[in-house]
Amino acid sequence: MSKRLENKVAVVTGASKGIGAGIAKALAAEGASVIVNYASSKEGADKVVAEIINQGGKAVAVQGDVSKQADITHLFAQTKSIYGQLDILVNNAGVFDFAPLEQINEDHFHKQFNLNVLGLLLSTKEALTLFNETGASVINISSAVTTLTPPNSAVYTATKGAVDALTGVLAKELGARKIRVNAINPGLIATEGAHAGGFTEGDMKNWVETTAPLGRIGQVDDIAPTAVYLASEDSKYVTGEIINVAGGIR
Repeated sequence: MSKRLENKVAVVTGASKGIGAGIAKALAAEGASVIVNYASSKEGADKVVAEIINQGGKAVAVQGDVSKQADITHLFAQTKSIYGQLDILVNNAGVFDFAPLEQINEDHFHKQFNLNVLGLLLSTKEALTLFNETGASVINISSAVTTLTPPNSAVYTATKGAVDALTGVLAKELGARKIRVNAINPGLIATEGAHAGGFTEGDMKNWVETTAPLGRIGQVDDIAPTAVYLASEDSKYVTGEIINVAGGIR
């Protein structure tokens, strides 16, 4: 039985843990060769690569802080050097820092916008140099916060609102080149970051469990199948869409 992503190459940014790691593993399981990008956690990225290889897949870890142009240039140069092509880009790298309005300053703003928005734009721009005439799929990892608008998340929610808007703009801009651009908006997912931030316990968890129609917080493997769908020919007529994967929470 042929795999859906056979002979495809994917770059997943911020793939050393959490949703990015889950997506990298799922793409590899469907036959894609995967660049597992990481900013600082070499150990985490190497672990993801080892898991993929142990399952018979293909993956290489490449360091790069995608809030910096020089690192982005290096990431895609390495992709070209290792695999010679690119078919799928998952813009997953991101950072969140919740704070009330009184605590917002320039550093708080730029830290999140430089990675979550500028990094996504520059990574997609660089990927264009490797995409070929047969087309490609760009998958932006946004967030359900864009519709939930939780308090104390002004800057983070603004970055993800920008990601939603950019998804629509780039879908229109790149459609003639057969490049599809879609976004996945996860709800509260039990990642390392969410756990460290205290979101997977207490009030936030209780709120999701009592509000979401499916009655639970999400797991990493709840997100990856949607990424595989958007990366594959199964979604060949889908672009500019924002897909909420949030247990039905609105």
